[in-house]
Amino acid sequence: MSATVMLAVLFAAALHATWNARLKASRDPLLEAMAVVMGAGLLALPAVAWLPAPQAESWPPLAGSTALHVAYFVLVALAYRSGELSIAYPLMRGMPPVVIAAGAALFFGEALSWLGWTAVLTIVLGVLTLTSEGLRVRALSGPGLAIVAANVAVIAAYTLVDGAGVRASGNAASYAAWLFVLTGAALAPMCAALAWRRRPARPALQWGQALLGSACTLGAYGIALWAMTRAPIALVAALRETSILFGAAMAARWLREPFSRRRWAGVALVAAGAITMRIA
Repeated sequence: MSATVMLAVLFAAALHATWNARLKASRDPLLEAMAVVMGAGLLALPAVAWLPAPQAESWPPLAGSTALHVAYFVLVALAYRSGELSIAYPLMRGMPPVVIAAGAALFFGEALSWLGWTAVLTIVLGVLTLTSEGLRVRALSGPGLAIVAANVAVIAAYTLVDGAGVRASGNAASYAAWLFVLTGAALAPMCAALAWRRRPARPALQWGQALLGSACTLGAYGIALWAMTRAPIALVAALRETSILFGAAMAARWLREPFSRRRWAGVALVAAGAITMRIA
């Protein structure tokens, strides 16, 4: 992986952590998450109008990815309802790179070298180490574990589908723009129904901050899609999960959360994995 691609993906990870940190502070995280994605779709509309349309071969992956992203948000909604998200989130973000690496080898012939596998597994181990203290607080219930397993599969699936789609599109920016427009449109009815049902008690959305989150998520995944045209999908997917590292740093800096030795060990593992990825 080149230094340019690596730095771009790390920047995308920081953007992802930024909007998730904002989401964590929201009084209605699910509704705001949907609003953020819809806002990203609105921000992407000018690009849809001005950029050349993706090549015909990329439209089936676009349709499939839209459905998978909607499923992802439904599963996140179930995780919120079960009260397990604080435990499930790191697992949902930490485990897919292993599945993606296997899938990329199977479907794209992108078999990683032993050094590439070392980098991926080191980052995954670092992510799980970073969050292990929270995982030890309480065990996942059966339904919570099922949600985690389902969303690991969904995240791995949409990453692989998008990897194929963006490479066939001929224009990564156009593919990303269409993906956000289609996903935002697909989530709009669900968002409207949820907002109506919660109307009596729902706090007002802070639209300025929601649009900032929209810009962050659009930039974060747009950069990741571009990176998939320049580097192996599995390496990009693993490096994206350094977002949890950035999130932990933000929590320590702004929320004054303690940063234990175990967390420092996780940071060291993620850094070691990223350095290994640079030479893989």
